[in-house]
Amino acid sequence: MAIALQIADGVAERAVEEAFSEFSADAVTGLETVFQHVCSVVQDPRLERDICLRVCDFQESRELNRTYRGRDNPTNILSFSAGDTAGADVPLGDLALCWPVAVAEAEQQQKTLGHHIVHLCVHGLLHLLDYDHVEDIKAVSMEAMETRILADLGVADPYG
Repeated sequence: MAIALQIADGVAERAVEEAFSEFSADAVTGLETVFQHVCSVVQDPRLERDICLRVCDFQESRELNRTYRGRDNPTNILSFSAGDTAGADVPLGDLALCWPVAVAEAEQQQKTLGHHIVHLCVHGLLHLLDYDHVEDIKAVSMEAMETRILADLGVADPYG
């Protein structure tokens, strides 16, 4: 699996890199480390497909949320699945992380920015794999998977 990082104009690239830096190891970026941990825990063959993480600003997130979810406000992370195709040459999907929302949430929740960003990325990736939290029973399963992955990365349970 390859993970591509796109950073929108107006979003501080250095700040994004610093948020993931805690999780980097050797020549592997923090973002790559996070997704390697997801792969090792989830063990889903769809994770062999490419993913793009777009770090966007307030306006772009708002437009995406309005267009695809009918909600006229920005949100912390959106997941866009490419669908359930068998070919590994088709991307798994895209994630859109709203930087200013994530920064504000981390401050409000008194979490490190890196830990919050990683949680949002893991959460979004699980959505690409059809995990959901609309129904209580599915939410329990998704949260358990998230907390297991995050614990492996040294991130505290965001739900506990």
